[in-house]
Amino acid sequence: MDKKYEINAKIFKALSDPSRLKILDMLSCGEKCACEILESFDFTQPTLSHHMKVLMECELVKSRKEGLWSYYCLDSNNTGKLMLFLMGIFTDTDDCICKQKNKHNCSEC
Repeated sequence: MDKKYEINAKIFKALSDPSRLKILDMLSCGEKCACEILESFDFTQPTLSHHMKVLMECELVKSRKEGLWSYYCLDSNNTGKLMLFLMGIFTDTDDCICKQKNKHNCSEC
């Protein structure tokens, strides 16, 4: 299977959590300190760290340390790639998978 499907499936799995979607929405407004993000949720700092780890492993979020706190922002390069992937799936293009030369051999259709 094409590697891009595996990579994007991992991203979609990360996005299937409502808390992570909310975190991404918050970061769309710009960089946020972990303490700012944590104020919007009813869970602990270790739980936030887990969510951020998942988002960073998918390369949707970048982080930097300043003192005791981590600051997070969207990785615009990879979020852009994800949007292009989605547009490619829902749009009929010349390189669409359905136009590949491997035609099916079904005699019934």
